[in-house]
Formats: sequence, C-alpha cells, structure tokens
Amino acid sequence: MRICVYGAGAIGGYIGARLTLAEADVTLIARGPHLAAMQKNGLKIIAGNEEMIVHPRCTDDPNEVGPQDYVIVTLKAYSVPGIVDSMLGLFDADTAVVTAVNGIPWWYFYGLPGPFENHQLTSVDPDARQWNGIGPARAIGCVVYPACEIVQPGVIRYVEGERLSLGEPSGEKTDRCAQLSRVFIDAGFKAPVRSQIRNEIWIKLWGNLSFNPLSALTHATLDVIATEPGTRAIARAMMIEAQAIGEKLGVRFAVDVDRRIDGAAAVGAHKTSMLQDLEQGRTMEIDALVTVVQELARLVEIDTPTIDSVLALVQQRARAAGLS
Repeated sequence: MRICVYGAGAIGGYIGARLTLAEADVTLIARGPHLAAMQKNGLKIIAGNEEMIVHPRCTDDPNEVGPQDYVIVTLKAYSVPGIVDSMLGLFDADTAVVTAVNGIPWWYFYGLPGPFENHQLTSVDPDARQWNGIGPARAIGCVVYPACEIVQPGVIRYVEGERLSLGEPSGEKTDRCAQLSRVFIDAGFKAPVRSQIRNEIWIKLWGNLSFNPLSALTHATLDVIATEPGTRAIARAMMIEAQAIGEKLGVRFAVDVDRRIDGAAAVGAHKTSMLQDLEQGRTMEIDALVTVVQELARLVEIDTPTIDSVLALVQQRARAAGLS
C-alpha cells in the first residue's frame, strides 16, 4: 500500500512519522527549511519526555513519487486549491484522497441527499478547482484530533490526541476506508470508520469556528477562552448559531454545547492553530473555519449575528497583520 502525506507540517509530519515507524510505504511532501531538515537529519517527534527520530522518504516534487493508493492531504485548507495540478501525478484510477484538513471540506455536499446535493462551496473551493481537479468520488473524510506544533525545522512536538476518524461522503463502509483504518491502527492511532462523518466534522468545527478566531483576536489560550465568562459567552453564542445550521442540514450533535466548551478548557494552555499562524506571520484558516459557516447559513437562511461579527473582526485582524 502506497501512501503519500501531502503537506507534512506539524500534523502531516506526525502522521507520517507514525506511519514510518509502522513500516508503511509512505512519502512525505514538504517544502522549505522543514523539508531540508528532515532530509538531512530525519524527523524528530517530541512527546512529553520522549523523543524519536525517523527517516521517511521526503520530497517537494510529487512527480518523483508516482501513483499512490492514498494521498493524505494535511495542508491548510486555503493552500489546497493551489496544489491540485501538482497532485495529479499521484493519482491512478483508484487513488483515494483523504481530506485531513480543518473545517468544512470542499466535497461536503457530494452525494448528500436533499435540496443541496452536489452543491459546491465557493469559500473553500474557489473556481471549483478541487471539485473538478481531484473529483469528489476520490474523497474520504478524515477528522483529525492530534494536536502538534513545529518547534523548529524537522522537529515536531506532539501535544495530545490520537484519533483519526474516517468516513465516506456516501456513508458506505468501503474496503478502502477499512484498509486505511487498519494501517492507521497499526501506526498507533484510533481510526474508527464513521457512517456519518459529517456529524463528527461539525463537532470538531464547532470548537474551531469559535475558539480559533477568538484566540487570534485576544491572544488567549484555550483554557482562558473557555473559562473566562465573556469569551465563553461569545464562543457559546457562535456554537449555538452553528448548531442551528448543522441541524438544518441534517447533522446530529451528540455532545451538549457546554460539554464541548468544557472539553476545550480541559486541553489546557494550548494555542489554537489560528493564533500560532498569526504569531508566525502565516495566513490564517479563516475561510474553512468561519467564512464557510457563514456561507452555509446563507444557504439555509439562518441568521448568524455573532458569527458575522467575529468573522468581520478576525478578517480585519488578518488585514492589519498583512495576512489577507
């Protein structure tokens, strides 16, 4: 089984390292100093007081790799449309593309029964580059729970989390999902195959939608946002609005909103990915986490005053930082 991790930053690098340790046939696509460090010294993973170094196959040129059975995309959502053409050499007729990307995926409405079946989302797939270039039939949903950060090129710190939930947009239990699940389990992950992957996408998005922009606006960590009364109330209002949108689209929220916020608080003094990006001068994932929820709200005709306000503020924050 040939697996390519496209975008081997913090999360992609961690997944690739675990797959390498499990002796999977894996190639990491990365770039810049991080790639150079991995090629020279290997990839170091720091987990608590433990360290390990692996030496996966790494490149910045997908054309060197050839067709794969699975391409696991772990890039930031805004980067994916721009690399679709470079991915094509990784595909044969049966290649699956695993969208291990934060937020609402570009294939969200593919095969979803109802009035919006096959509707395309412009906020996450401008010009339908992913829909037309990758093709939704290749897509496997993946909700990523590990939290990691690059502490220096070639070195990743693992924070917490070990679940990689998988699911077909159709809800079918396919062989390709089952096989990938087994590979992930062999690498030490929990990898359940979900029949309703969209439910889990929304549960994770619920937190990312609110905590990420609030952290970028306040520079506060998760524990502070989730426990300080003012920011907790704003996050809760955003989540209530999002829940109404999801339920209108047939999503079932198996967790109570306050329990979801308490779960975030329990993570501790963790900087969200959006805050990390802001501090390091990188583009923030605003569209995949917030703008797309506003787009969905308009689609199902639900008012989202709190989401709209926070979105406007974080967009202005990005412009002020020169990151838009």
